[in-house]
Amino acid sequence: MGKQGVISLGEPFVDYISTDSTNTKFRQLLGGATVNLAVGTSRLGLPTYFLCKLGTDSIGKFVEQELEKEGVNLKFSVRSAIKRMCGVYVHLTESGERNFHSYLNHTPEEVLTEKEIRREVFEKTQIFYFGSGTLFQQNSKKSTEAALKYAKESSNLIAFDANLRLKRWESEDHCRKTVISFLKHATIVKLAEEELNFLMETNSLEGGLEKISKWDIPYLFITMGGEGACGVMNGNKVTSLAPKVDAVDTTGAGDAFMSGLLYCFHEKGMPSGKTELTEYLQFANCVGAQATTQIGSLSSRMDLMELKKIFMQGSI
Repeated sequence: MGKQGVISLGEPFVDYISTDSTNTKFRQLLGGATVNLAVGTSRLGLPTYFLCKLGTDSIGKFVEQELEKEGVNLKFSVRSAIKRMCGVYVHLTESGERNFHSYLNHTPEEVLTEKEIRREVFEKTQIFYFGSGTLFQQNSKKSTEAALKYAKESSNLIAFDANLRLKRWESEDHCRKTVISFLKHATIVKLAEEELNFLMETNSLEGGLEKISKWDIPYLFITMGGEGACGVMNGNKVTSLAPKVDAVDTTGAGDAFMSGLLYCFHEKGMPSGKTELTEYLQFANCVGAQATTQIGSLSSRMDLMELKKIFMQGSI
């Protein structure tokens, strides 16, 4: 059997999510983009490794236990008595849209270091995934660079999802330049439409796609909320509408979409043409849409086994 599984590198978060649009009461839930991705690919049946630094206090143990319950492998993560887990307060609008209101990070320098990244995990896995959350802090950026080096040397597919949170960056310009310098290393790139326009300094989808095309990203995916998503391969664009659901919280929908995409690449390989690329989009849209039907990025579950069966039969 060849290499199997997905690596997700990032920072776990505890999401304090408002239970309604008054934003006065909150639920404590496991979250963070790279955590959401790891849980998503694990639920889809892929061996999944999460690389991070975990605290040993009650919140750190909560994060570790929640990840282990989801079948995510933490063998290559590191524990620290100093580390305090990050948190984010997520406010909700009346339409269920998320608003990242404020962050908590009491130990910003206590991150997974370059020397703590182990080559071994890259040699056994197929896909390496990361986002911008490990790029705005210098030590995390160095760790990401080390992970990218191992991923390339191990012939991993490299997947990047911007997941921009501008409040965490010193300036918009620093964010834009840093993210662009990393997305050029990826085989698979996923951006929300507004992220594409921010990074490319455009105000339209077509304008953004035209500007980003100069980097020849092999597989580029743009999510457009309720309008679905588009994928670009070899200069050819395909689109897929999102299925209609009763959305109550869009937190984590993009991460669920990405987990669906990575499942497709892991199980079927590179899409051979526009028809297969569209199938990948349709599957990812189904996974992403379902994530909006419950409060919290990891609360919603669907019949993934049935969905996987349909997808592998080519019926989506």
